[in-house]
Amino acid sequence: MATLDVKGVGKKKGGSVDLDASVFEAKVKPHLFHAEVRRQLARRRSGTHSTRNRSAVSGGGAKPWRQKGTGRARQGSTRSPQWAGGGVVFGPVPRGYEHGLPKKVRRAALCGALSHRLREETLTVVDSLELDEYKTGRVVEILRDLGLEGQSVLIVIDEANPHVEVSARNIPHVSVVRVAGLNVYDVLRHGHLLLTRAAVSAVESRLATEPEARA
Repeated sequence: MATLDVKGVGKKKGGSVDLDASVFEAKVKPHLFHAEVRRQLARRRSGTHSTRNRSAVSGGGAKPWRQKGTGRARQGSTRSPQWAGGGVVFGPVPRGYEHGLPKKVRRAALCGALSHRLREETLTVVDSLELDEYKTGRVVEILRDLGLEGQSVLIVIDEANPHVEVSARNIPHVSVVRVAGLNVYDVLRHGHLLLTRAAVSAVESRLATEPEARA
């Protein structure tokens, strides 16, 4: 079990926190990162692309010219694919790109991403992030005190906190996510991970291996 120093915000003292080995010291498997990120991005695709085939294009009921005797190639309709304005052959149609992935694989990918951040020493834990007002400058000050100003940072909080979420959304390369929405794509696309002490407990409750599975 790894122990990580908890940094205090302002004049608060941090202390330390013990990290669950099954969550923050899991085996890192890059191929699971690829599978989970691919699943996430595929789920975001709208799939509303569409083209009209020859049955959906208007016109073309009459034969352009007689079958024989004109010297030209025979044609049955001006809505055929080879004609300008004709139907499209094998064009895209509305479809869903979402595909499934076993829960165990998704959990292993997320634990691996968190473990990767810990091994790279880009995981920071703070005692708490409490703001009394909507103030972007205050979040910038906190990041500066933690040595994360100007960095790509994913802030993880345990539950809804409008002051933090709204105040941080205008800072470039900084995102805020709740533990319930923590995902592999966001963890990997940000260079640093910042969690509150409460968020660490919530993450471990969500991802820690069940007691019967450990035996």
